[in-house]
Amino acid sequence: MSLKIIVLAKQVPDTRNVGKDAMKADGTVNRAALPAIFNPEDLNALEQALRLKDTYPGTTVTLVTMGPVRAAEIIREGLYRGADGGYLLTDRAFAGSDTLATSYAISMAIRKIKDYDLIICGRQAIDGDTAQVGPQVAEKLGINQVTYAEEIRKVEDGKITIKRRLERGIEVVETQLPLVATVNSSAPECRPRNARFVQKYKHAKTVTEKQEADTDYTELYDIRPYLSLVEWSVTDVQADTQWCGLSGSPTKVKKIENVIFQAKESKTLQPTDGEIDELMKELIANHTIG
Repeated sequence: MSLKIIVLAKQVPDTRNVGKDAMKADGTVNRAALPAIFNPEDLNALEQALRLKDTYPGTTVTLVTMGPVRAAEIIREGLYRGADGGYLLTDRAFAGSDTLATSYAISMAIRKIKDYDLIICGRQAIDGDTAQVGPQVAEKLGINQVTYAEEIRKVEDGKITIKRRLERGIEVVETQLPLVATVNSSAPECRPRNARFVQKYKHAKTVTEKQEADTDYTELYDIRPYLSLVEWSVTDVQADTQWCGLSGSPTKVKKIENVIFQAKESKTLQPTDGEIDELMKELIANHTIG
């Protein structure tokens, strides 16, 4: 048995390095001020997909991401780890999308791909922390969904068994394919890049990237068509522009406020039971804890 798996992945600003310039005046993220990374939980999702590929020969793993042209780096990162291909949704009409508009665009792309058994993505992206896109994609496609997945245990006879990590315990569920599964950060970390795949795909580019490149590799792309990454616009996925970008995003930022934490007085404790006990009493008294 083989599977056709789609992994939804997002290029996000590294919120571990947030500074005073991280937000624009209009309430949107200033992505130029932060380094771009592969969304961490999407990497957990990719690992689950690659493990299924290892288990079921003939399985293919395809990434779908939406963003500016530089987001094609997410597809290359997936290829470096063992994925088979990818699609980049990029169009100025997608700019400013909230979760509703994002899930609409992604669902239209998946409808264009058509052939899939399983869609996997991270539980949430670190730039929004909403955990809404995966479930919304499932709703728009009209298929089953399982959230908080930690391990995909088996796929058999059109059914999938998934272990979920919940706030107060673990749950194992079984449901029919096709399915959208969102994966927790508690799932196994993604495997590192494979040197052989890095050499194979290091020149993989979208049409726009080829046009902007300083070096002409036209002959190389003719010989190795797998290096040409698919780039889709609003028109390509037959999306209605009124449901894309800002016009399709009912979420509005009413107010933003920069909060800068400053160091105040510090206290050095000795590793004794008495000093720790005194600290606990102080923290409880000023309602820091308890």
